[in-house]
Amino acid sequence: MAEPSLLVVSAHAGDFVWRAGGAIAAAAMRGERATVVCLSYGERGESASQWLAGRTLEEIKQTRRDEAAAAAAALGADIEFLDLGDYPLIESPEAVQRLVDVMRRVQPTVVLTHPLADPYNGDHPAAARMALQARVLAQAIGVANADGTYPGRDDIIGAPPVFFFEPHQPEQCNFKPNVLLDITDAFDRKKAAMECLPAQKHMWDYYTALAVRRGVQVKRNAGPNLGLPHETMGEAYMRYYPQVTSILD
Repeated sequence: MAEPSLLVVSAHAGDFVWRAGGAIAAAAMRGERATVVCLSYGERGESASQWLAGRTLEEIKQTRRDEAAAAAAALGADIEFLDLGDYPLIESPEAVQRLVDVMRRVQPTVVLTHPLADPYNGDHPAAARMALQARVLAQAIGVANADGTYPGRDDIIGAPPVFFFEPHQPEQCNFKPNVLLDITDAFDRKKAAMECLPAQKHMWDYYTALAVRRGVQVKRNAGPNLGLPHETMGEAYMRYYPQVTSILD
């Protein structure tokens, strides 16, 4: 059985923290490998306070990189930056190939990314489409790596399940959560990671409150005998591919 390895494909430098910080921290706390790939820094579309402060594009990119790196460290994850640009995030064969190479190197057993619909931000579904395409190509032994070499049997990936994390406005994004994750023990790490992102300070309270609401749903759906703490914190996910199991539980 493959060693557990979580891969998170994030359109911008902050997305992985708000939407999946609890899952990332929980994996790291279990001793599992967690890797975040930021496709962009969110330098154009998600750094308004920096632009209003008169910062240059390169200064903003460096600031967002530093913030995201600090947030990943707080969660216990590795992080990589592809610097593909944002607003818009352009899908390309080259970008997908870079994700293929990441997946073959990281060998994810679980992939988290954005949902495929978001009328407010086209970068998010673009990231999801590229992540899903890369997942398929990374399985194919006949698809070359970026350097032109072909993967060996141990280099291709399996079929990791893909979970979409919760978007900022789920009702508008066809997001119907069918997985509720208890992140109570990991929430302190998520909170510390959120506080590494002062460029989006307005999000701190929003995603803390969301964790409380999802925590209520965790308890309600778990039933009365699980013994969850009163202040349960949660995150919501939507599974993309069917679950394969020999037991219904």
